[in-house]
Amino acid sequence: MSNRIAPKLLAEFIGTFSFVFIGAGAAAVVGGAGLSGITAVALAHGLAIMAFAFAYGSVSGGHMNPAVTVGVLAAGAMGVGEAIGYIVSQLIGGVAGALLLRTALGGAATGLGMPTLAHSLVLGTATVSVTPEAGFMIEAVLGFFLVTVVLSTAVAGRAGNLAPLAIGMTLTFNILMGGALTGAPFNPARALGPMVATGSFNDAWLYLTAPIVGAIVAALLHTGLARLTQEGMTSARSDRAAQTPAE
Repeated sequence: MSNRIAPKLLAEFIGTFSFVFIGAGAAAVVGGAGLSGITAVALAHGLAIMAFAFAYGSVSGGHMNPAVTVGVLAAGAMGVGEAIGYIVSQLIGGVAGALLLRTALGGAATGLGMPTLAHSLVLGTATVSVTPEAGFMIEAVLGFFLVTVVLSTAVAGRAGNLAPLAIGMTLTFNILMGGALTGAPFNPARALGPMVATGSFNDAWLYLTAPIVGAIVAALLHTGLARLTQEGMTSARSDRAAQTPAE
C-alpha cells in the first residue's frame, strides 16, 4: 500500500466507524419513534458526518459512504482502484463500529440501529406499510440527494470550507423525511454494520443497492449539467467575441 493512499483509507475507516457508532448508537439508545426520536437520530447522524467531514475532508474527501464513493467515481473524480479501497475501508469501518456498539450496549438495545421498513405506520388517519419496492425508491432518492450535494459542494468546490455543513444538513433532512419509513441509512456501510452485528439481513439487497443507484443517477446528472454549463459559457464567449468590432 502506497504512503499516498494509506492515510485516505485510514481516514475513511475511522470516519465511517465513528459515524456508525454515533448514528446507529443514537438510533439504538434514543429510538426512532415519534418526532422527537427521529429528530434526535437525524441530528446525531448529521452532526457526526459534518464533524468528521471537517476533520478528514482534506485527507480523503470525507466520503464515509460507499454510495458517495461510487458517485464520485461515476463523476470521474477518482480512480477505480482508489474507489475500491475506499469502499472496503468504509464497510470494515461500519461493521467495526456496530460490533463495538453491540459490545458497549450488550442486550440493552437488540436492534443496534438496524434500518427496517415501516409496518402499520400511523400517518394522520392512515396506516402505511412500506413495501420493498417503495423502500428501494425512497433509499435511492435519499442517496441521490446526498450525492448531488456532495458533488456540487465538496467535489465541485462551490461551497468552499462549508461543504461539510451542507452535507450534514442533507443527512439531517433526509432522515427527518425517511427515518420513519425505511430507517433512512442511504449508506451501505451504515446499513451493513448493524446487520452483521445482529445477524439479521432483512432487505439487505435493498439497503445495499438502492443508494448506489441513486448515486449513479446523481453523478450522471451532475456530469451532464456541468457539460451543459460549460457549453453555455463557451457559446456566450463566442457571441461576445463575434459582437466585438474589429480594430
